[in-house]
Amino acid sequence: MVRNLLADHGIRTVDADAVGHLVLGDDAFQSVAERWPNVVLEGQIDRKALARIVFDDPDELAELESITHPYIFGRIRAELEGFDGVAVVEMPLLNAEPGWPRMVVDATDEMRIERAVARGMERADVERRMASQPSRGEWLAAADVVIPNHGTMNELQETISKLLPIL
Repeated sequence: MVRNLLADHGIRTVDADAVGHLVLGDDAFQSVAERWPNVVLEGQIDRKALARIVFDDPDELAELESITHPYIFGRIRAELEGFDGVAVVEMPLLNAEPGWPRMVVDATDEMRIERAVARGMERADVERRMASQPSRGEWLAAADVVIPNHGTMNELQETISKLLPIL
């Protein structure tokens, strides 16, 4: 949501998750299909099946990241090459490119779960994914900028409007 609000204000944005979906379909497809052949369905990676594997096992997640992250970061760098303005890359990772400032959108864990469930995810799946990611405290400790997202959409829009002049 924050990425969309920033884009509405003319900030260049990149959705790293969307880039990740693209690389699963091409650049990383062969390596992922060879490593986890049971997640290939009708010539495509079944992301839900892959998620069930990697979010239950940190070693499997690390292996997937070792395959996909070079492609994801490469595509993001290519997309931003030559761009001379403010860009925001939305990604669910703390290990972003070195030197990239970290802007963290903060909400309680329960709020994050409720919002994901409202978007159609299963609660157990959300909890499993969150357990494999850095904790809220780790995110906040790593942040250069924290955007509170505990309230209404109007409050979030107001926060974004106040943030724009410092970007």
